[in-house]
Amino acid sequence: MPPRTTRLDVTGMSCANCSATVQDTLESLDGVTAASANFATDEGSVEYDPDVVSLREIYDAIDEAGYGAVSETVTITISDMSCANCAETNATALERTPGVVDAEVNYATDEAQVTYNPAEVTVDALYDAIEDAGYSPVREDRDEGSGQDARDLARQTEIRRQLKLTLFGAALSAPLLFLMLDNYLFGGIVPGTVAGVEIGWIEFLLATPVQAALGRQFYRNSYTALVRNRRANMDVLIALGSSTAYLYSLAVLVGLIAGGLYFDTAAFILVFITLGNYLEARSKGQASDALRKLLEMEAETATLVDEDGTERDVPLEDVAVGDHMKIRPGEQIPTDGVVVDGQSAVDESMVTGESVPVEKREGDEVVGSTINENGVLVAEATKVGEDTALKQIVQTVKEAQSRQPEIQTLADRISAYFVPAVIANALLWGMVWFLFPEALAGFVDSLPLWGQVAGGPAPVGGSVSVFEFAVIVFASAVLIACPCALGLATPAATMVGTTIGAQNGVLFKGGDVLERTKDVDTVVFDKTGTLTEGEMQLTDVVVLDREGSSVAECGEPAPDGGRLTARDRLSEDDLLGLAATAERGSEHPLARAIVAGAQKRGLDVGEPDTFENVPGRGVRARVDDSEVLVGNRRLLRDAGVDPTPAAATMERLENEGKTAMLVAYRGELVGVLADADTVKQSASRAVTALEDRGLDVMMITGDNERTARAVAERVGIDTGNVRAGVLPEDKSDGIERIQEEGRQTMMIGDGVNDAPALAIASVGTAIGSGTDVAIEAADVTLMRDDPLDVVKAIRISDATLRKIRQNLVWALGYNTWMIPLASLGLLQPVLAAGAMAVSSVSVLANSLLFRRYTPDHDYRLFDRLR
Repeated sequence: MPPRTTRLDVTGMSCANCSATVQDTLESLDGVTAASANFATDEGSVEYDPDVVSLREIYDAIDEAGYGAVSETVTITISDMSCANCAETNATALERTPGVVDAEVNYATDEAQVTYNPAEVTVDALYDAIEDAGYSPVREDRDEGSGQDARDLARQTEIRRQLKLTLFGAALSAPLLFLMLDNYLFGGIVPGTVAGVEIGWIEFLLATPVQAALGRQFYRNSYTALVRNRRANMDVLIALGSSTAYLYSLAVLVGLIAGGLYFDTAAFILVFITLGNYLEARSKGQASDALRKLLEMEAETATLVDEDGTERDVPLEDVAVGDHMKIRPGEQIPTDGVVVDGQSAVDESMVTGESVPVEKREGDEVVGSTINENGVLVAEATKVGEDTALKQIVQTVKEAQSRQPEIQTLADRISAYFVPAVIANALLWGMVWFLFPEALAGFVDSLPLWGQVAGGPAPVGGSVSVFEFAVIVFASAVLIACPCALGLATPAATMVGTTIGAQNGVLFKGGDVLERTKDVDTVVFDKTGTLTEGEMQLTDVVVLDREGSSVAECGEPAPDGGRLTARDRLSEDDLLGLAATAERGSEHPLARAIVAGAQKRGLDVGEPDTFENVPGRGVRARVDDSEVLVGNRRLLRDAGVDPTPAAATMERLENEGKTAMLVAYRGELVGVLADADTVKQSASRAVTALEDRGLDVMMITGDNERTARAVAERVGIDTGNVRAGVLPEDKSDGIERIQEEGRQTMMIGDGVNDAPALAIASVGTAIGSGTDVAIEAADVTLMRDDPLDVVKAIRISDATLRKIRQNLVWALGYNTWMIPLASLGLLQPVLAAGAMAVSSVSVLANSLLFRRYTPDHDYRLFDRLR
């Protein structure tokens, strides 16, 4: 390929040094001959050799340098693909288009997911690339947002077209079927001529329109595949088989050669295959029904409340971020938002799979298109249009369906050589039968199988000539092979598996993630917000004397001993007030619990004079010109304050599963505060279910060892599997060390603070994401805040891979057994065509039956029959 120059819109540059960094990064890539970046215009330019470096690698290099390059992703429906080779042809055509970053084409969904550089290529150019490859993209009016409608219309149009062709072919083939049955079963009661016209010419007149109408699509696609794309696909096999029977019969009819007529076979082949295409198109539509129905559930209007209290109904597309929406009982929530007034139960089953309505009150998030059950809510819109959780869920599932599991690479490799190998095999056996009929017939007769077609070739007592038998073998051998079944085995099951996940609040980023999830042997939970509710509450305020002993109110003896007068110590309220003021600037859950506890006691919590957050340790602040420290032992030691006097108090609180924090004031240790978090009700069941599957369950947390162990004991995690005192930035190192032991880890966290750890884990899982579906670091996103959904994710992964294997065993087994049978002359061409049509439909049907599976239990082979 000649060198290319591409222009990029670069994000994240804030100075000239940034542009220099981007330029240096790009120039360091092999294959890049020149690069520039302009901070003033936020643009970059790259000249590169596409044979050495891809546009994807250029984008990744910019991303790894800490910047971004603008790209967009579009879904394009392709209406006339017939096998996995067609999908590969389209992917290649798109990837060769300048400006395309990635292109994934899925034969099972008839869709292409294309990521492209909008500064260099347009969607119309992508359509043109597909058309140039000989296929038909569904052109959409993107400005009107009619994409899904256009794709659905195209799919329905294709289904109707295949049905009409099937009925037309069946109507003309019915008399041919009668003539065939008459010949085989009734001994030829039909006369040789009808109205003076020979039966052979009548068969010709019936079969020719079938060839023209039904065969046209296969002949056209074969020409495109062979001549334009230099690839052989399934259409080539069908065209070869049908045309062989038709042309041979025509040659016999006009007296060029001696033999029998196979016009009926030529017609039946096309009817069976077209029927199979119709059933396949219907099955594909059914497989995507769940996502389509999800989009159809979107609200159409919203009731907006203006500042003066006026209510007005508007179309959904007119709702903007910040608008206040009134939702009455029984109504759909128009778009994602936050409740600002009211209280109600909301049915979120459409996005989480949870049938029990969730109570919502002021400050809670609500998801668009879910159902308000019983109270009136007023919610402020936070996300609209394509940014809503519903749209993100659908987009995530579509992207997941376009990224196939690694197991698909086996099928792709086989498919790439499958059709040429089948044609070569058919030619070989046709020639061998023509040259050595007696030897081969003797070999076949020695096998414990049924008799050959027409009793074999004439030299061994058969009713057809050697040449005619060789033609039968050739036609059967090309028609029996089915690359469709092989090409559909993985994507069809992946499509259903990712949809099952979405229906149960489990979103997989790709089929590759779906595959990796089942191989996990170690599940690592973060503690706060994952195994616990993440809603900390202040439980203890302990004032210490100057010797470190805790004291009670009014100078009573403290549990740890010691007695002080009021002059020598702070009161509980004094201690809590100082700590709350210091923590006022922090967003940490522990800090918020201290502030809330102080306010609950009626204390006035002011703003600190200065505030510094010390990651993984606590806070340092100045209150009334005096330094206040609130945090762990390391924070105080770093400041020169000895935490040892509080050791007994800290140990007692931590053994109770509480998070204890030291408070230092004016350089002296003055007290201990403790927060506690509630363990989620389902946490212990989730841990038990994971261990029952033979998985190791671990916990990693920034909390101290005693608190972490106490929580681990409550949920059933072996205390030896607890990693405590791990700073947020060190969690990724912890995961890496675990994986260095040869483990395949799934890290479960909140997707924000745990992002580095999620990114480095074999499978990073963000839990309780609510409306934030597109968490970049997560491979799996759990919509609900429930640890049991981790088990569901693993079950769905395992079930989908089992289904893929079932499909592959059938597809490979079918071809492995049937091609030799056809090559040995044991199958009629018409039966071979029927078997070919049935094989791909059966793979789709097996995948569609998988839709009945619910991940509340492990998948069993016969679940689909329940």
